[in-house]
Amino acid sequence: MTSLEPGTAGNASPEGVRLQKLMAAAGVASRRVSEDLITAGRVEVNGEVVTELGRRVAATDAVSVDGTPIQLDTTRRYLMLNKPVGVVSSLNDDRGRPDLSRFVSKFEERLFNVGRLDAQTSGLLILTNDGELAHILAHPKFGVMKTYVAKTQGRITPQTVAKLRSGVELEDGPIAADKVRIVGEAQTHETIVEITLHSGRNRIVRRMLDEVGHPVIDLVRRQFGPLHLGNLPPGALRDLSKVELGQLLTIARDATAGQESDSEADTAPERRTGRGVDRER
Repeated sequence: MTSLEPGTAGNASPEGVRLQKLMAAAGVASRRVSEDLITAGRVEVNGEVVTELGRRVAATDAVSVDGTPIQLDTTRRYLMLNKPVGVVSSLNDDRGRPDLSRFVSKFEERLFNVGRLDAQTSGLLILTNDGELAHILAHPKFGVMKTYVAKTQGRITPQTVAKLRSGVELEDGPIAADKVRIVGEAQTHETIVEITLHSGRNRIVRRMLDEVGHPVIDLVRRQFGPLHLGNLPPGALRDLSKVELGQLLTIARDATAGQESDSEADTAPERRTGRGVDRER
């Protein structure tokens, strides 16, 4: 994510491109301000502080400013969509239902959605053409949290909240919410509850609430990792800010580092057995 790839500005010449030029092209800051950031020791390339202005960046280099990774590949695009109810999370629905194609057709990049929301669930959906980042954000093993606000039938009690936190048994296995809190009450016999979890299972929030006897009336995803839906209207989309993108790239960097550490640990001699690698779970 934070490195350049073949076909991008990073391989404009065999020697690479000057760091401050790529930072400016990526929208980090003007070239002059980028130079100031470099000379102030606030820029790292491949984990090492760089202070010389003549440094050239190659296709495999990873760059960060004040510890936050930046995306130098200007062909990458990152959007936030407030998906409306009734739209399926597909770019080409084979049943002819309203899909995401209406939102991405105006962009030159071939964008796709990170994860899915069922047709009757609205809220925050990420659209991008960065496949590696999309994989990390969507895969449950990386633990990226999603927060939903649901209006449910019936009064949810503290005992039910505790049950959702400790776990319920579904047809595809047990599942526990990472966080649950009652936000308020709607009309008579209705509750508004906020649920945070990292599971990517299909319709998981609806199924959990069904299991505890509180069917969902309305469901909105308000947060995906560090991203907040805010006041973005249904059907509207916007580019992620530099701060938001930096937060996502930090998640990706840390996840990649974690994978490398796990890989090294799994091949250590003390972890080997006659049956192969003994992986801790």
